[in-house]
Amino acid sequence: MAWRRLQRPAGFPPQQEIAMASVNKVIIVGNLGRDPEVRYSPDGAAICNVSLATTSQWKDKNSGEKREETEWHRVVFYNRLAEIAGEYLKKGRSVYVEGRLKTRKWTDKENIERYTTEIVADQMQMLGGREGGGGGGGEGGGYGGGESSAPRQRPQQSAPAPRPAAQPSSPAATNLADMDDDIPF
Repeated sequence: MAWRRLQRPAGFPPQQEIAMASVNKVIIVGNLGRDPEVRYSPDGAAICNVSLATTSQWKDKNSGEKREETEWHRVVFYNRLAEIAGEYLKKGRSVYVEGRLKTRKWTDKENIERYTTEIVADQMQMLGGREGGGGGGGEGGGYGGGESSAPRQRPQQSAPAPRPAAQPSSPAATNLADMDDDIPF
């Protein structure tokens, strides 16, 4: 078989001129591992740090036991969103967060360079009821924020409210939860 080069269509830019798109988007639902820490920058901007736990569960193929793994995520809120998070979020509270990943570098007391990767939040939705000392405002607990000082618009609902699960209509559907997660191929 002979190989031949494909010709670019007329008007198509050369390869080095094609801009590659990138996406830095995080969507996470987890529980706060501790109460939020709020501080203020020298220029008065609020900064709130939280630690969110997410848990994955699976069934061990060899032993059949249920396994669980918890992952911890650093989340930082800025400005008005930081103030809201500091006021309403409490340890154990379930929260939906949208944002982007950011890695910071700093030098510690022993003059060693350190790195940390965190989620910079731009949307937050408090989940569940008012447990943990807060329930949000008139927007159903959903808040948008960010680093801009532009006038705030009404935040979008970040996540739909959970709905009760529908009752299965057939006996076969009731056994779906008992099925093994193994893919049959």
